Amino acid sequence: MIEARHLRVLRAVDRTGSFSAAARRLGCTQPAVSQQMKALEQSAGTPLLVRSGREMRLTEAGQALVRHAAGILAGLTAAEEEVAALAGLRAGRARLVSFPSGSSTLVPTAVAAMRNDHPGTRVSLVEAEPPGSVEMLRAGDCEIALAFRYEPSPEWDDLVVRPLLADRLVGLVPAEHRFADAPVVGIGTLAEEPWIAGCPRCRAHLVDVCERAGFTPRIDFATDDYPAVVGLVGAGLGVAVLPELAVRSVRTQGVATVRLEPDVRREVVALTLPDLARVPVVGGMLDRLETAARG
Repeated sequence: MIEARHLRVLRAVDRTGSFSAAARRLGCTQPAVSQQMKALEQSAGTPLLVRSGREMRLTEAGQALVRHAAGILAGLTAAEEEVAALAGLRAGRARLVSFPSGSSTLVPTAVAAMRNDHPGTRVSLVEAEPPGSVEMLRAGDCEIALAFRYEPSPEWDDLVVRPLLADRLVGLVPAEHRFADAPVVGIGTLAEEPWIAGCPRCRAHLVDVCERAGFTPRIDFATDDYPAVVGLVGAGLGVAVLPELAVRSVRTQGVATVRLEPDVRREVVALTLPDLARVPVVGGMLDRLETAARG
């Protein structure tokens, strides 16, 4: 019989590449990992791991088992949390993963409201950009992932999607720029400017929007750090486009924010797995994230 604890160990070996590294990740000993993998292979009736140089790699059967493990473990976690909450054993936990501007704007208000209403809940946060955050959700490393996308796609069809807001992109120009006081700026009028770009996904979208306007932006600086983007613009080194959530999270001294044409927005959502959506603390956090987005 395949046991959940064995699946957790197999997933750790897959992620770390060795029994010893998996043991460190799980807080146990290397012989314990080896023993559990032998037991899992006996239950499966086929080899799941092969040694490749210094690393352990999954066989085709191991890969299939890891693919299913995420859903199995997420469902088991959901069941444990729901039963524990109903039995009054604990108020529950919610592990959040969010992109940085969501972490600094939506998450604090939502978590504070959750803890105020339900002091016994345990809420934690780590940061990751999509699609990494979505992969963490599917792998069972969190219960809720805050994510964004610029275009509709089927990539989230297997998930529960809670829409939060449509986050408008705005232009940032130096305070002394000729367009600093303009009510609206066509992005095509910035074609000759040097550009400062953000995270890889946002950078790709910036290039796409500019190319639709008839030019390819000359990107002189690229950084995932929003304060750095604002600092570079404020120093007169270029112009940038950022989501309004990101602008809300940083000081914009020396920078003017301008409305852009065309009006482009990204969809910000909270994601969870269908089984996890029934867990009270997860549903409560989704509700409070939605309230924070409206506020």
